[in-house]
Amino acid sequence: MIKINFFLLASFFVFSSFCFAEIVYQFNDPVQEKRFYSLISEIRCPKCTSGSIASSDAPVSRDLKNKVYELVIEGSSDVEIKNYVSDRFGNFSDYRPPLEGANYILWLSPFIFFFLIAAIFFFKRRV
Repeated sequence: MIKINFFLLASFFVFSSFCFAEIVYQFNDPVQEKRFYSLISEIRCPKCTSGSIASSDAPVSRDLKNKVYELVIEGSSDVEIKNYVSDRFGNFSDYRPPLEGANYILWLSPFIFFFLIAAIFFFKRRV
């Protein structure tokens, strides 16, 4: 009876440690590691939509982190990696979308609203 309880307790600790396992990324040099962590903090999680893939543990986020890791190890540039992610998940995946197409509204709207509010304030004071 004591052997069975000990075996169950030991197997519980051994098998439960897999639940808390974390993927450890091995890099050739510290520059690659810095690039990797910088990139995953700049890429938005496709599922969570508000957090980066660094802070997300969603399956698609883990897969994307692994792909970014592979591309960093292969020697791809940051622009190539971001282009890969945006081609696959759209411009929404980048916290700083490019200034093109429909994104003009996104980039210029703060300035438009500022000038509208300034114009309203200016004309209200003159009246």
